[in-house]
Amino acid sequence: MFRVTRYIKSLLEPGPIPVARKPPGPVVIWNLIRRCNLTCKHCYTVSADIDFKGELTTSEAHAVLDDLKAFRVPALILSGGEPLMRPDIFELSRRARELGIYTGLSTNGTLITEANIDEIADVGYDYVGISIDGLETTHDLIRQRQGAFRESMHAVKLCKERGIKVGLRFTLTRENYEQLGDILALIDEHDVDKFYLSHLNYGGRGKRHSKQDAWYRMTRDAMTQLFDRCRSELERGVEREYVTGNNDADGPFLLQWAEQHFPHEADTLRQRLVNWGGNASGEHIANIDNLGNVHPDTFWWDHDLGNVRQRPFSEIWRDTRDPMMDGFRQRPRPVKGRCSACRYLAICNGNTRVRAWKVSGDPWEEDPGCYLTNQEIGVDEQALRRIAAPFAAISVTEL
Repeated sequence: MFRVTRYIKSLLEPGPIPVARKPPGPVVIWNLIRRCNLTCKHCYTVSADIDFKGELTTSEAHAVLDDLKAFRVPALILSGGEPLMRPDIFELSRRARELGIYTGLSTNGTLITEANIDEIADVGYDYVGISIDGLETTHDLIRQRQGAFRESMHAVKLCKERGIKVGLRFTLTRENYEQLGDILALIDEHDVDKFYLSHLNYGGRGKRHSKQDAWYRMTRDAMTQLFDRCRSELERGVEREYVTGNNDADGPFLLQWAEQHFPHEADTLRQRLVNWGGNASGEHIANIDNLGNVHPDTFWWDHDLGNVRQRPFSEIWRDTRDPMMDGFRQRPRPVKGRCSACRYLAICNGNTRVRAWKVSGDPWEEDPGCYLTNQEIGVDEQALRRIAAPFAAISVTEL
C-alpha cells in the first residue's frame, strides 16, 4: 500500500526521515469466506453466492488468530468473498481485537444495515473499507447487481453515524476512469475518512478483465488528480487518508510530481521512498485464503506456500525454500526486462510480480502494468534489446 497523504504531507511539512520499513511480521489479508452476494467483474477470488466446501472452522480460525498474535502480525484485514456472510465474523473479529491486532473489515457494504451496524460498531474495527467502482450506473454494472451502489453508500452513512473509520476502495479501469473526479467529490460530500485507489491486478476474474485496464495515460492522469487533490486538501487543513495499491510505480511517479512542484524536497522524498521499499508481496504482505492456504499476497491464489491446517502460518512464512518466496525477499529482486535496468528499482522493488507472471509466464519478467516511459526510468531501446525482454515495452499508443 502506497500512502500518498503521508508523503505529500512530508513535502509540505518536512521532518525527520523514517528508517527503512521493518515491521515485526507481515500484514495479513485473510479471505475468511469465498461466498459473496455479488459477482464483480474484477473479482480476484472468483467468488459466487454458493457455499464453498472445506473452509476453515471457527475453532481452526481461532487457532490461526493465536498464531498470528504470537508471530507479531501488526495488522489483519478480514475479507472474502463477502466476510459479512460468514456466521462467525463478529466472533472472530472480536477475538482479533482482544489480541491487540489492528483489524480491518473489507466489504462490498451491501450487507451493512440498521440490523447489524450496532454490532459492527461494537466490534471496534480499526477500519471498514467499502468498494465503490463508479457512480451508480457504472458501479451496479461492474458489480452486476442493480441497487448495489445505493446499498453501499447507505453503509458509508451508517458507519459515519456510528463513528467508525470508513473508506472507499476504487479499482481503476477504463469503464470508470472518467468518474474518478466524481468519486473524489463523493468522498468529500460524505466526509469519508480514507480513499484507496486500486490499480487493476490480473488475478481471478481480473485476468479476464485485464483488457479493460486503464490506459497508461489515463493512469497517469488519475494519479496526478489524486496527488493534486491531496495537496489541495492538506493546504486547506483537511487531512484525509489517500492510499493506492497494486502498482508500485506510484512511488516513482510521485517523485517526478514532487520534482516539479517541490524541487527542494525531492531528494528527501526519494530517500523516504527508498526506505518504504516498494512492493512487499511475500515479505511484508501475506494472504490466507478460505481453505487455509497461504499465498505471497491476495493475487497469488495459484501459488500455495502451505496450509494452516498442516503447519502454523508462522512456520510457513519463515520457510524460504520456496523459490518464489526466496526471490521476493532478495534485494534487489531477480527481475528482468526493463524492470532490471530501471533507475527506480530501489523504490518500487520490481512492482507487481503477478502481472508479469499472468502475461509472460515468468514471475520475474518486467511488469506490464508499469505506466512510466522508458525515458523516465532511464532505459533506452538499445538497452532493452540487450537485456532481451521476451515482450516489448508497451507504449501508450499501443493500448
